[in-house]
Amino acid sequence: MNKRLVIVGASSGMGAELAKMFLAKGYTLALCARRIDKLNELKALAPQRVFVKQIDITSEDSGEKLLEIVEEMGGMDMYFNIAGVGWENVSLDIDKEMLTMQTNALGFVRMLCTAFNYFARNNKAGHIAIISSIAGTKGMGAAPSYSATKRFENTYLDALEQLAHIRGLNIKFSDIRPGFVATDLLDGKKKYPLLMNKNYVCKKIFSAIEHKKRRAVIDWKYAILVFFWRLIPKKLWKLLPVYHK
Repeated sequence: MNKRLVIVGASSGMGAELAKMFLAKGYTLALCARRIDKLNELKALAPQRVFVKQIDITSEDSGEKLLEIVEEMGGMDMYFNIAGVGWENVSLDIDKEMLTMQTNALGFVRMLCTAFNYFARNNKAGHIAIISSIAGTKGMGAAPSYSATKRFENTYLDALEQLAHIRGLNIKFSDIRPGFVATDLLDGKKKYPLLMNKNYVCKKIFSAIEHKKRRAVIDWKYAILVFFWRLIPKKLWKLLPVYHK
């Protein structure tokens, strides 16, 4: 049976690269993002198996639009949330903080609720996957709302998994947590430690999704880093200069 996958945040970066990988594997895709022109470029690769829709997850009608494209595709087997924003915000620009919250928290919840309820309402097996970040491990002073919303995403997925169990629903969940990846999300003028190649990261993510891994830190170097981050006491953590000049 041909798998039907919705990717929200597919217009560029890891979203676009992963869309190509899933397409090559034979999936039928519904690709959503704010930039419809970029989505149409992906649709041209396989017009019969790619559906596109312009969706801004901060908009109140984004859930309705998600259901519309699911219907156009003929159903959904998996929902993959890649959409997100984030900045280093040492000056604590409130507009950046609020946009991050609106996207990574409010928009995130709206889309995951819609996907969860779709699987529940249709009483069918489903898979909900997200790309969060290792930034959710600790509160990072250089990116307050980004690290906070990523921790929120981790916890929200945990809660949905428990809720699915309570309600007897056959829904799998995957939380993919990359470290620093060379995409447009990062400022190319700054030097980030352990910066990873986008294609390398996408291959790791693709494998984790295909195997329905519950949690996956990308890659092993970051898995070690995160392990030790968790051991750092709060009094010591606040003294660390986690900031990229």
